[in-house]
Amino acid sequence: MLSLAFSAGMLGIEGYVVRVEADSSAGSPFFQIIGLPDRALKDARDRVRSAIFNSGFMYPAGRLLVNLSPADVRKEGCALDLAIALALLGMDEQIEREGLRQFIALGELALDGNLLPVSGMLPMVLGARSAGFRRLLIPAGNAEEAALVEGVELYAIDSLQSAVAVILGNGAQWRYRPRVHSEATPDENVHGDLADVRGQRGPKRALEIAAAGGHNVLFVGPPGCGKTMLARRLPSILPPMTSDEALEVTKIYSVTGLLGSNAGIVRARPFRFPHHTISQTALVGGGALVKPGEISLAHHGVLFLDELPEFSRSAIEVLRQPLEQGTVTIARASGTFTYPARFQLVASMNPCPCGFRGTRSGDCRCDDAAVAKYVSKLSGPLLDRIDLQIEVARVAFDDMVRREDTEHSREICARVVAARERQCRRFSETRLSCNAEVPANAMRRYCALDDAAMRLLAHASAKRQFSARAIDRIARVALTIADLAECERIKAEHVAEAITYRSLERLDSRAA
Repeated sequence: MLSLAFSAGMLGIEGYVVRVEADSSAGSPFFQIIGLPDRALKDARDRVRSAIFNSGFMYPAGRLLVNLSPADVRKEGCALDLAIALALLGMDEQIEREGLRQFIALGELALDGNLLPVSGMLPMVLGARSAGFRRLLIPAGNAEEAALVEGVELYAIDSLQSAVAVILGNGAQWRYRPRVHSEATPDENVHGDLADVRGQRGPKRALEIAAAGGHNVLFVGPPGCGKTMLARRLPSILPPMTSDEALEVTKIYSVTGLLGSNAGIVRARPFRFPHHTISQTALVGGGALVKPGEISLAHHGVLFLDELPEFSRSAIEVLRQPLEQGTVTIARASGTFTYPARFQLVASMNPCPCGFRGTRSGDCRCDDAAVAKYVSKLSGPLLDRIDLQIEVARVAFDDMVRREDTEHSREICARVVAARERQCRRFSETRLSCNAEVPANAMRRYCALDDAAMRLLAHASAKRQFSARAIDRIARVALTIADLAECERIKAEHVAEAITYRSLERLDSRAA
């Protein structure tokens, strides 16, 4: 007899409802799952059989067929276990079939019938709510995460037996009532304070501009000059995430299983710091079971690549599309997945392989050919996408030991927030959020230069052979500098400062 249950799956980071149809026919015992299940779902046959027996229920006889609809979408993971078990129990009316259809059932079954938490609960609950479902059976370990979604009735259950009890109308004790959380603010000390960085007024100014406009940054300097210290403190001067941004980040972390059992919405901007041995797949996403990579985990936050030339050439070059479009698309035989990846890239590198080229105290051992090979890993198209290219010098001893007060991150953050508010008003009728996102076809509208600024940019472009993309990025940086100065128009001094932040010709004449 046909039985129907509902569950949910994921496409990328978006959830959708899955119809679980179970049917039986006469014949030798056999159990088949169709509808493009992956290996984990095919193994659900054995998990579900043992869970039903060990929970004290009758296992249906005959040839069993379970169809997962939509049948043309590949299903992955173990979140459908509970729905499959309930659909089988509904075939011989061990539970009421009509009541079963009112619920979305999610969770992995252990062999003893206990219910285990699964990854991706938040997007699946959001997908269920969008499809019109309001009652959900979820593992108790996912309750805090699922409770982030408003307008749904949650039953936090721990076993197949409790799921059946809820469907039979005896589940009041499993009704989940979310705890009241105070609106937590990110800890200001997590990433340190810019006041900890001695000297480096120029790089600090560049970091403020990067935070105000959402620009990408490359620090170039010898070892020990403070490149990593500066990069780690960028999140401390970024504006707080909006509610929509926080929800997007939380969905990504839910899909990758990084939220934990007592998860709340992610409020702090992500800071991802992958090692240079990372593979291309781990950086952008993919794998046998397609998951978001580091660039998606850095969405609305910072991706810091230390010692950029030490990363593989393929890993570096694959960043070009996400830096331009804010998304990454992964094509596999099982389907095409698009993940958000609107992050700020902060990278650092030495001026040469040994790190001491151009310093007075260091004894550089690298010839011009070694430096050219070192820098050649960074292609011109990639460097064009990095708005601020900053040379960082070693801090003088007097600056290191001087104890005078320097600006704290909270003071710089106040100016950054004010600049971002100007940008919000400027882009109020668009989907843009900061100056770095202004598309090429809108440059004349948002980044108009006065006559003096235009002449200065034309002269610099003729002298240094800037590409069209580099010219656009200089104009965007100049617009951010004008916002920090509370100017309505871009002036020549703003363009002049923006030009100084493209300084890699010293390393490689092709880098401009």
